[in-house]
Amino acid sequence: MIKRFIIPVILCYLLFVSCSSSPRDPGDIHTLRSQAESWLESGNKEAGQGKFINALAILTETKRHATLADDSSLIIRSCLSRGNVLFSLGRATEAFAEWEQAVAEAQRLGNAELLSVSKIYLARGNLLSEKIPARNVLDEVNRESSRIKKNKLFIAFSWQVKGLAHRALGSFRDAEAAFRRSLNIHLQEKNFENASYDWYTIASIRSLAGNTQGALQALEESIALDRRIENSWGLAASYRAMGDVYRKMGRHTEALTAFTRARTIYAAMGNDYEVSQIDIRIRNNQ
Repeated sequence: MIKRFIIPVILCYLLFVSCSSSPRDPGDIHTLRSQAESWLESGNKEAGQGKFINALAILTETKRHATLADDSSLIIRSCLSRGNVLFSLGRATEAFAEWEQAVAEAQRLGNAELLSVSKIYLARGNLLSEKIPARNVLDEVNRESSRIKKNKLFIAFSWQVKGLAHRALGSFRDAEAAFRRSLNIHLQEKNFENASYDWYTIASIRSLAGNTQGALQALEESIALDRRIENSWGLAASYRAMGDVYRKMGRHTEALTAFTRARTIYAAMGNDYEVSQIDIRIRNNQ
């Protein structure tokens, strides 16, 4: 799932934009590439809003068109996004296969930035799956991120993974500082989906550090951004997390209010599974 409060799985909504400075001539159609770029953006947006089944269908078609066009950059970016969605659906083996394909394709292409970000995606998967110690992941991400010079969203993603590694190590000050770096980039780029996730994860870091009031303030920031961009999935996840924090503080009435709000949003989305999970929280809120 995206945005689990204590151990969230990042599903970064990265708007990968493919640009060409070369003028097109009448025989230079780019139909497959143009369609695939459009679908990639759409699939990422669906995923960022928790619509994983829709996102997977779109991204599968994206990858097929990228393959038909033999466009390595598109293949790599499609693999990264498909891996995210598959991981969020609990299909970790398939997710790792996608990320490993991205690494292999980037090596073949010889694109240093795409290779480094692909390795960071793989490292993040290893961190969240606890396949590799957090310290080793942090070292790898520090090494690979130094090779990313141009793409600001790649740089922000690197800071997110560094933050997750620091959090796993219990270095909460460093973890929040890393997510603050990511947040600043996302706000500058007006990438509010990821900015909301940054605040959400800062809330989890503060909660783990015992700063529950600070966690609530961070969740308010996350909710404000998700409300602005009408991201129902993010809103519901943040209200659920807010309920968890209030319950941790012993403020059960406020916890019930937050859980109920999250439940209402999930129900409106037609997400019966999340509704059932909120019902468990409500029953245990004593």
